[in-house]
Amino acid sequence: MFVQPVSAAALPGYSAGTWVIDADHSEVAFSVKHLGIAKVRGRFDSFEGRIVTSENPLASLVTATIHTDSVSTGNAQRDNHVRGEDFLHTSAFPTMTFVSTGVRAAGDGFLVDGELTLRGVTRPATLTLELNGFGTGFDGKPAAGFSAATEIRRSDFGVSAGPADAVVGDVIKISLDVEANQL
Repeated sequence: MFVQPVSAAALPGYSAGTWVIDADHSEVAFSVKHLGIAKVRGRFDSFEGRIVTSENPLASLVTATIHTDSVSTGNAQRDNHVRGEDFLHTSAFPTMTFVSTGVRAAGDGFLVDGELTLRGVTRPATLTLELNGFGTGFDGKPAAGFSAATEIRRSDFGVSAGPADAVVGDVIKISLDVEANQL
């Protein structure tokens, strides 16, 4: 894939290399409308990923895996329903994955195009990415921070919500705040 180069020098502290997501200092969260009037928020507590920053930032790559049974909304009954067949069906689909297919410059940030797989269905998804910076972790090794967001339609992935379909919105907003450590 050919991409127009973006100068790494224009990104303060930018460092090419391979990074792993530090789950202890990262968050994968979501929100969805309930009854069309309020938002229910949640997160996934178990996930991992790898980021490969290239000399040309637009040639960088991202892969991530989220363990669907780690969903947490702060309500055990709701969490069990979300893990069930109406929503994530975690017994049959224990993970969702994101694999990037390209990176584009957009204003002061980037767009990361990729393929999101949820419930065995793969669809294109684009993350709006903010590069928060590069620095040094407490262990003296390079660290990097990223924030990203996207919206998906649950119906695109075969998530019908069962009897709750009429009260749970179709649009899911996903946000990620990631700290990664260079290998």
